[in-house]
Amino acid sequence: MSDEATLPPAPDVAGVSLDGTKVFTITAEENARLCASTGTTPATDGTAHPIYYYIATQVAMGKTVAGVCEACEFDVEDGPMMGSSGVRFAHPLMIGESYRVTGEILSLVRKRSRKLGVMDVLTYRLRLLTLDGTQVLETDNVWVLPRKELA
Repeated sequence: MSDEATLPPAPDVAGVSLDGTKVFTITAEENARLCASTGTTPATDGTAHPIYYYIATQVAMGKTVAGVCEACEFDVEDGPMMGSSGVRFAHPLMIGESYRVTGEILSLVRKRSRKLGVMDVLTYRLRLLTLDGTQVLETDNVWVLPRKELA
C-alpha cells in the first residue's frame, strides 16, 4: 500500500463555483502605473498589459483567497503557495473594457512531498468574459496548500 493511501482524503471540492459578481475594468491610469512598475510602456493600440489576466480574474472571482482556502478546509494563515498559472487568450485585454469572471475548482489532490510533508494541490479554472459574454481568456491556476497538521 502506498504512503498516500494512508493519508486522510482531501476535501471533495471539485465543482465549487468561483463565479464572480464584481465587474473589473482596466483603466488607462491603472494600466500606465502597472506598466511603469514593470519598466514597460503602455501600448498605443488600447490593449492592456497582459498580466491583468491574473489580476482581473483574482479580483473579480467569487471568492477571496481566504474564501478559496476555506472551501478547501485550509487556514489561509498556514500560507497557500502559488504553484503555477497558465493562460489561454482568445482576445487581448482592452483598456476601458469591463469584465466579469466565471470559474470553478477542478480538483484538490492530497500528496506527500519530501520538502513540504503533506500538502494538497488545488487546481481551479477561471474565465474572463466581457459583459456581453464573450470569453477573452481562460486560466488554470495551481496552488499548494501545505497541511502541517498532517505532517
